[in-house]
Amino acid sequence: MAREAERPLLMPSEVSQRIGFFDRFAGMAALVASRAYFFAFCVLLIVVWAPSYFLVGNLDTWQLIINTATTIITFLMVALLQNSQTRSDQAVQHKLNAIADGLADVMAYMTQGAEDVDLREDMMELREAVGLEQHESTTDNRNGASAR
Repeated sequence: MAREAERPLLMPSEVSQRIGFFDRFAGMAALVASRAYFFAFCVLLIVVWAPSYFLVGNLDTWQLIINTATTIITFLMVALLQNSQTRSDQAVQHKLNAIADGLADVMAYMTQGAEDVDLREDMMELREAVGLEQHESTTDNRNGASAR
């Protein structure tokens, strides 16, 4: 928690456009797993597995096959979906940073007559925040470390 407070806030223009291989893979996996055909594939897998008891013949082995397969798939999907959720959360946070900065400058302009140059910069930051989820990476853009 203390480390998060020390880090300066990133604005959308400071977010790297580079997305790593794992981030792209996780995004595609999340897209595939959220489709109806993936669910249909899972149902088909169960339908094919159920009568396989007659081929295996041993109840323990038959149950072990499905338990092992579903555990491995679940373990991998949790990691991939967590990556996608982290990127989405980071994109939302960067958008909120841009909105908060813009509102602060608007309030300063309205109350103190501050320079409208800050308002133009904030408008550009807000425009860059649109669609940020598509190019957000889980890599921290300041030092290349993985975001937490």
